[in-house]
Amino acid sequence: MEIIIKETYAEMSKYAADLIAETIRNKPDCVLGLATGSTPIGTYQELIRLHKEGLDFSRVKTFNLDEYLGVGMDLKKPYSMDQSYARFMHEELLSHINIKKENIHIPDGLTKDPEKLCKEYEKEITRAGGIDLQLLGIGRDGHWAFNEPGSSLTSRTRVEALTKQTLDDNYEAFYKKAGIPREEMPHYAITMGIGTILEARCIVMLASGTKKADIIAKALEGPVTSEVTASAIQIYSGRAHVVLDKQAASKLKSTVLK
Repeated sequence: MEIIIKETYAEMSKYAADLIAETIRNKPDCVLGLATGSTPIGTYQELIRLHKEGLDFSRVKTFNLDEYLGVGMDLKKPYSMDQSYARFMHEELLSHINIKKENIHIPDGLTKDPEKLCKEYEKEITRAGGIDLQLLGIGRDGHWAFNEPGSSLTSRTRVEALTKQTLDDNYEAFYKKAGIPREEMPHYAITMGIGTILEARCIVMLASGTKKADIIAKALEGPVTSEVTASAIQIYSGRAHVVLDKQAASKLKSTVLK
């Protein structure tokens, strides 16, 4: 595991985007695992800039980590009224690059058969040859994707009930500013499992800000535990890059500024 600490969020985002761009250049038909949330937005902005400078996404395949259950993208709705992760990805990255529509995979939150969809999502990843690089954030309680505390470290794609901490954080980040009542936000989500994530050949995990400092220290230097699902990075056998800004890294006991 390589821990990279940058002075600012902007520098962190550029470093992460460069790692992804290197993967694409080395393997133009690579498979990327993508994350939502506020943290990767800067990375996506950098990838859009690199695309304008010639980075080609035409053969790239993507698989998103998760989606709210009961929510789906409707391009006829204004962004503020559509809090689906599909819409987020469309707005923040996918509509700005030359990726083919058939190469984009995001769990369908409007599915009538979630169990079947989850099994098929796993099969689609396998058919694509597995994920070459998985981009990850980390929740304030240490979760990856929607793998809430207590999730098995061998879990697969499934429906997960969201904890109060996740509901509170996501309401503040997305639903409150959109004027959507808290009781109307989804309480369940479709998520890749920890076992699924750990099969990626490379992981890039991002964290920014002082609010993430305590949980980053627990995930990277504390015990490996299902109560902090991101701690699974300690048992990951592939190439792991943890890219932090100085604030997120401030509680780590042994770090080197790079």
